[in-house]
Amino acid sequence: MTDDTTARASEGSGRARPVHLRWSSIGLVALGGTVGTAIREGLALTFPAPPGGFPLTVFAINLVGSFALGLLLETLVRRGPDEGARRTARLLLGTGLIGGFTTYSAFAVDVAALTDGAPAVAIGYAVGSVVLGAVAAGAGIVAGARLHGRRSRRGASDRPGGAS
Repeated sequence: MTDDTTARASEGSGRARPVHLRWSSIGLVALGGTVGTAIREGLALTFPAPPGGFPLTVFAINLVGSFALGLLLETLVRRGPDEGARRTARLLLGTGLIGGFTTYSAFAVDVAALTDGAPAVAIGYAVGSVVLGAVAAGAGIVAGARLHGRRSRRGASDRPGGAS
């Protein structure tokens, strides 16, 4: 039985249960989130911010996560509809792993802590994180589109009668 079939059968109607209410989807997000959070925490403990200093580790984590999420989602959307393996990848890797890896809560705590002793650094960190995070996500989207374009061109040249 597929996930959709299971959802319909357990609901007793012809309509599928929404993805966010399926135990299999919740499990994928929880598994990915657990791994992502463990990686983030490991990095934060290995490379802690100096007291009152710029939280470079959390800043880098959020930028890397923004790029990775842009890349992942662009790659998935260019490969087809959000179903089957693509949906599994989005939930496990995007919502789960990358969602657990990136952190708004640590970012907010860092900004609040910096506001007391270094308000200019706090503002720079807050604005820089948001702006550069958007740029990183955009760069990930562009990278995903370029990867898809390369694969599409390579696939066309591999087929008989395709471009060379």
